[in-house]
Amino acid sequence: MSQRIFVVVNPASGKGRGARLLEPIVSALRSGGADVEHGLSAGPGDESAVAARALEQGFRTLVAVGGDGTWSNVGSAILRSGHDASLGLVAGGTGCDLAKTLGVPARDVPAAAKVVLGGQTRTIDVGRIEDKYFLNVAGFGFDIAVIEDARTVRWLSGDLVYLYSALRQLRAFPGFGVEVATDGEAGQRHEHLMLIVANARIFGGGFQIAPGGQIDDGRLDAVSFLNMGLGRRLAIMGRLMKGTHEGQPEVRRSTAASFRLRFDRPPAYETDGEWNQATTADLVVESVPKALRVLVLAGS
Repeated sequence: MSQRIFVVVNPASGKGRGARLLEPIVSALRSGGADVEHGLSAGPGDESAVAARALEQGFRTLVAVGGDGTWSNVGSAILRSGHDASLGLVAGGTGCDLAKTLGVPARDVPAAAKVVLGGQTRTIDVGRIEDKYFLNVAGFGFDIAVIEDARTVRWLSGDLVYLYSALRQLRAFPGFGVEVATDGEAGQRHEHLMLIVANARIFGGGFQIAPGGQIDDGRLDAVSFLNMGLGRRLAIMGRLMKGTHEGQPEVRRSTAASFRLRFDRPPAYETDGEWNQATTADLVVESVPKALRVLVLAGS
């Protein structure tokens, strides 16, 4: 009996790259002997609904074509369904950072199809904030400002969009205050440039936020970047690209199963590149251990 696979495509991802990848990935999977159906999202976040319908129809291998947001939306549908289903990754978006942590060749369509058809599953942790799951990171402050700015950039694509917007926001973003408490301990309030709670190692198109972090240890990494002047911002961002930012006086990293964050007002935040508005100024970000099966290279 052939493997049944449902492909969820975000046609708007990567400024249209997602739509262009539909035929190549479906053809590659069918050439490998799979029984393939597909569905396209109709708007932001609609991948979850498309994936939920596929799960209701009995599909247990879902391939998400898009970026980190698309992968997160499809993964969230699997988590909410309660079904024992697996997620395959094909990169059609901008950052696609989860694949870098997992070593999945998501930008190479034939190679990605081989992973789906003959790879192995790896069970990873996910993060949760309010009623939302994230596979890669949740971010506050400078991070969300970069995402908002990147939406306005039409003449660049791929990882260059985030790098360009990050450089613009290094000068413009004023900073914000937040108290961070670890696993119920007393918190400390500081003025921040950025706060990232990472489940994986890489975000923002290549920034190595948590070098050495593990995606299946039941813990998250909270990386605080305290507010600083432009010169130090430039220096720290340069280090962040190389993963050498830890140990700098403005950077603090803690690892825990959960964090409590207290802001002055309900903040905007991102989960895997998706913009959200918090409903409260007091937020808990927690790990959900061993929650989601993702298809990776055999032997990885």
